[in-house]
Amino acid sequence: MSAISRATAADALAQRYRAVRTATVALAEPLSAEDCALQSMPDASPTKWHLAHTSWYFETFALEPGLPGYRPFAPEFRVLFNSYYNGVGPQYARPQRGLLTRPTLAEVLAYREHVDRHLLALLEDEKLDEPAREVVLLGTHHEQQHQELILTDLLHLFAQNPLAPVYRASAARAVPNAGAVPAHFVAPPGGVREVGHAGTGFAFDNEGPRHRVYLEPFGLASRAVTNREYLEFMDAGGYRDPEPWLSDGWAAVQRNGWEAPLYWQRRGEAWWTFTLGGAREVAPDEPVTHVSFYEADAYARWAGARLPTEMEWEAAAAGMPVEGNFADGGVLHPRPAGAGVQVSRSEPQASEDHQVGLAQLFGDVWEWTRSAYAPYPGYAPPPGALGEYNGKFMSNQIVLRGGSCATPADHIRASYRNFFYPDARWQFSGIRLARDAA
Repeated sequence: MSAISRATAADALAQRYRAVRTATVALAEPLSAEDCALQSMPDASPTKWHLAHTSWYFETFALEPGLPGYRPFAPEFRVLFNSYYNGVGPQYARPQRGLLTRPTLAEVLAYREHVDRHLLALLEDEKLDEPAREVVLLGTHHEQQHQELILTDLLHLFAQNPLAPVYRASAARAVPNAGAVPAHFVAPPGGVREVGHAGTGFAFDNEGPRHRVYLEPFGLASRAVTNREYLEFMDAGGYRDPEPWLSDGWAAVQRNGWEAPLYWQRRGEAWWTFTLGGAREVAPDEPVTHVSFYEADAYARWAGARLPTEMEWEAAAAGMPVEGNFADGGVLHPRPAGAGVQVSRSEPQASEDHQVGLAQLFGDVWEWTRSAYAPYPGYAPPPGALGEYNGKFMSNQIVLRGGSCATPADHIRASYRNFFYPDARWQFSGIRLARDAA
């Protein structure tokens, strides 16, 4: 790479780094120090921890190996804000992150400023080699994952408060008279298809290697399942009838007392939900969200359909422009198909005929697939501690696709594989139906 090319690449990476780091702090601006310190459940983390951990990543994996003589901001942070990297060392227990009243929020923000100052100096002086720049680029996408977690974890935290606090007054406002477009099934081509990341842009290691799969003919629903449609399942006794449920799913219903999606509450004759804009009545034509894999699978069986495989989903989405209702639009809640805020990170690409009928593949809600999170053929995790990023979680989790209303627009792509345990509900997770062609 020429000196000019290196300078251009370093400048682009520095610009991306600044933008991502600024966006994370902006998410915390409406919050008090108390808001940032609390943890509502073991699966969630305090906003303050997210702010610190993302800085820990850059300090641990970029500054310490890349800047001779670098002195950590606070050596004790190495344990406090290590998430799960056993190759780095011990970690503070995840369920107890809400007990960390110290360091203060002000100290965490000072930590971020310290890391930013040193890392930007490295980038601007072009002192990082290509592998080190790749670590920084990975870190920016890692931080965008934590931006989404800040929003979903905060929503869960605020939902526990009887005062129903509002994160952002402009968020999650229902669209008057915005009926969802009618749903129908489209038929993406089956046969031998290639899936997995291709090209020169960024992708996580779990998105490859690119490989061929064979897909039997199938149909994919033109949009996500709505609250109105899910209410039909509920009114038909969906949470009382074990027939459409997987055994583990029915056990989860009984164990947890589920009778509706997370955040739904019955008020008189109406269902209400809690959002980042506060509590409001459920809007019938918005995509149903905050449902587990078990609920998505049970609904699909009840509806005479099934969930798509992740390969079917990707084959249908490949080549489509990445646009939809993302975090960048500020809505922070799913919108009815055709009524969402459209944010695009790429120019429209040539689409196959079937793609004209597909809506909401990107944004609004993460869509559960029926695929277990497993390695692709030929996959091997990267060497070292960063090899723990994705590979060691390839067990007992289910793949989701497409991003959500809390996902940054330039963070998602057709090959992106999200994954959660099948009983997880606090993410913006929803449902798209599929069926066999017959």
